[in-house]
Amino acid sequence: MQYITLGRTGLRASALGLGGGGHSRLGLRTAATEAESVAIVRRAIELGVNLIDTAEAYGTEQLVGAALRGQRGEDIVLSTKKSVLVEGRPIGAADLVAGLEASLRRLGADHIDIYHLHAVRAEHYDRMVEELVPAMLRLREQGKIRFLGITEAFGGDTAHQMLSRAVRDPHWDVIMVGFNILNQSARARVLAEARRREIGVLCMFAVRDALGSFEKVRPTVADLVRAGLVDADGLDLEDPLGFVRPSAASLPDAAYRFCRAEPGIDVVLSGTGNIRHLEQNVESILRPPLPDSIRERLADMFARVDSVSGQ
Repeated sequence: MQYITLGRTGLRASALGLGGGGHSRLGLRTAATEAESVAIVRRAIELGVNLIDTAEAYGTEQLVGAALRGQRGEDIVLSTKKSVLVEGRPIGAADLVAGLEASLRRLGADHIDIYHLHAVRAEHYDRMVEELVPAMLRLREQGKIRFLGITEAFGGDTAHQMLSRAVRDPHWDVIMVGFNILNQSARARVLAEARRREIGVLCMFAVRDALGSFEKVRPTVADLVRAGLVDADGLDLEDPLGFVRPSAASLPDAAYRFCRAEPGIDVVLSGTGNIRHLEQNVESILRPPLPDSIRERLADMFARVDSVSGQ
């Protein structure tokens, strides 16, 4: 495994992080047993993955806690998140504190390394900062969290309206941003400023449905061509990313490597409910970057896209 220093936190984190959400939620969505889900987390640790990310909303904190029981040393970086809306209404400071205590119980932990506000929307950002950041700072003073994080709702905020503001504020030690081959708009809108301020960056949505295979991506690219966001000249619409094939084992392999090599991205998150899939993703993250010519072509091809997440 390769490791990086996660921005100004000083935490040493694996280049691939295990995500407890996404489509699989450690196998919960495919009816995995608790033992099978625990085995995924433990296999990740065996492979050198030391950043484990979960959330109140995922329903996987207890599984992560069970997997880490007796195994969490100083090298495990534990990340979780507090949902900031309840029935569409923003939470208050008391809700956040209660949520943190509940997460600690489920995880069997006495502290969280990175505690995020989860899926914050641009219209709620100012209120979150005013009401919740002071509570997070008190929790940090109490030793219950180490670093403050914030994540965007990328599925509905594909243009990064919230995070483009958040990276200019001093509160956030770590952010979670949506970035992938199809939507690289975070490069200029988020990552450049995050690098300048030494904010740790976790990448989500590196692979979603549309990037699951060379065949699956075809309709998404066709939609982007029809919208005038991707140039059809010289493009094989039957296999629009076929030029990547000689350099990658699969489209997900290319997608992970593309994100891993992006300046400003520290950790690429991967969610899975299958151990072999996990092993393949680790193999991908450890392969060399895609050739410069391929990276440049992908960057040019999707330069105008900020309207899709790949979901």
